[in-house]
Amino acid sequence: MSPIPAALVLLLLAAGPAAAADAFRVDGLPRGETLSIRETPDAAAPALGQAPPGARLRGFGCTADTPSGLTWCRVKAGPILGWARRRYLSPE
Repeated sequence: MSPIPAALVLLLLAAGPAAAADAFRVDGLPRGETLSIRETPDAAAPALGQAPPGARLRGFGCTADTPSGLTWCRVKAGPILGWARRRYLSPE
């Protein structure tokens, strides 16, 4: 068996666990509003569902590489997997 190159080991350690998910709570919405979970990280994308204030979501990474330049996170709310604005997600 050949040794694993040091650069590969460092890359794997920096990446962390493959199945790691962040826990978020929906927070900071205007009164009476819900958080739209969208098909793509864009406010013009179709909404797949809504999450009320205080809802717990699983997060799978965030990006600011979006059409608007705003940060969006890949989230799962129950069976819905889509994108939500990072601004309204508080880490748990």
